[in-house]
Amino acid sequence: MADMRAFQDAVTSWATGGPDRPARDLAEILGVRTAVLLEGLSDLAAVEALAARRDRDLAAEGVCVVPMGGAMNVGRYAGLLGPPGLGLRLTGLCDEGEQGFYERGLTRAKAPLQDIYVCTADLEDELIRALGTTGVEEILRAEGDFRAWQTFQRQPAQHGRPRHQQVRRFLGTEKGRKIRYGRLLVEALAPDRTPAPLDGLLASL
Repeated sequence: MADMRAFQDAVTSWATGGPDRPARDLAEILGVRTAVLLEGLSDLAAVEALAARRDRDLAAEGVCVVPMGGAMNVGRYAGLLGPPGLGLRLTGLCDEGEQGFYERGLTRAKAPLQDIYVCTADLEDELIRALGTTGVEEILRAEGDFRAWQTFQRQPAQHGRPRHQQVRRFLGTEKGRKIRYGRLLVEALAPDRTPAPLDGLLASL
C-alpha cells in the first residue's frame, strides 16, 4: 500500500531529474493537499516529533513534510509541488538567513508567502532557547553525550563563547546528531514552551 514516505521519495527523485509520474500518481492516490518545505532532516525530525506529541497524523491529513537538502533548493520544490506543478498548498520552516531563498522561490511559483515560518538563526537555536542550556545539558547527559560535550567546551575555539552558542555548535559537530536531537529537544519541551515558528507551522496545517 502506498504511503506518504513513498510520495516523499518520489518527489525527491523528481526534483533531482527523475520522472514526474510517480509523484503525480501518489499525490492523487494519497490525497495530498499540503507540502511542508523544510531545509533538512533535523527540521523533519522536529516537525514529526511535535506532530506526534499533539496526536497529529499528518500523512492521514494529506500533509507531506519534505526535506529539500538545503534552502537553495526551495525554488525547484516550490515549482514542482506548488501552483505550477501539483497545485498543493505550500508551507514551510526556514532559518532567518535563508528567508530570501524561500521568498524568491515561492514568488516564482506564485505561492503565498504568509505560510512560511522563520526561525531566529535556526530551529536548533529556537529549541535551545526554549529549553535553556541547563535543560539541553540534562538531555545530553541522558543520551550519553555529556562527556563529549565537556570535552568540546574545553576546546580553545569555545573559550569565551556564550553557553548557548556552544550548545548550538556542539549539536552540529557529529553526523546525525542534529537529526537525533531535533526529535529529543522537541520531546522535552513543556507544552507552553514550543518555539513560535514551530508552533505556528503545526497550527497552520
